[in-house]
Amino acid sequence: MTKILVLYYSSYGHIAQMAEAVAEGARSAGADVDVRRVAETAPAEVAKAAGFRIDDSHPLLDDVNQLAQYDGIIVGSPTRFGRMASQMAAFWDKAGGVWFQGQLNGKVGAAFTSTASQHGGQETTLFSILTNLLHFGMTIVGLDYGFQGQAGVDEVKGGSPYGATTIADGDGSRQPSAVELEGARYQGRRVAETAAKLKA
Repeated sequence: MTKILVLYYSSYGHIAQMAEAVAEGARSAGADVDVRRVAETAPAEVAKAAGFRIDDSHPLLDDVNQLAQYDGIIVGSPTRFGRMASQMAAFWDKAGGVWFQGQLNGKVGAAFTSTASQHGGQETTLFSILTNLLHFGMTIVGLDYGFQGQAGVDEVKGGSPYGATTIADGDGSRQPSAVELEGARYQGRRVAETAAKLKA
């Protein structure tokens, strides 16, 4: 059975919701899916002042060596000034040994994100994640246009050919929409399907 990791960091709960949808999509393709989060690295007083939600909805993954047991890894992070959050970057920065040993070469990688606005760095944040995954030798799966929900301008919505996205608004009040969650499910399914083909 194909084994997929959905690895995320979430400050306000938007990425945690998207991670659940991504996992649902991967499971719908028959994959065995683990959803894990990376550790909070912001000082407690900073996190409190910023109104971060304490996230204990999924277990922590703190051992980078566990990455090698997966056939596909789907990484979710909110944007921080057009790039992945430092919490997620810090996790991957510890994985030099995994990179050196080529443990992720040929496995499937993907990314999803959340920003405050439609033009708040969605694609650059996805690319900051995907660049990392490419350096680890991974084969990238985006949110292809088989998912028609990302087309059109009838409503405010995330979505990019580079990965599923959601828009949170400046105060974080907007939650992932039905279309955005369906995009996340679609991408999760495509990752699982691709990983299964590569593993065969």
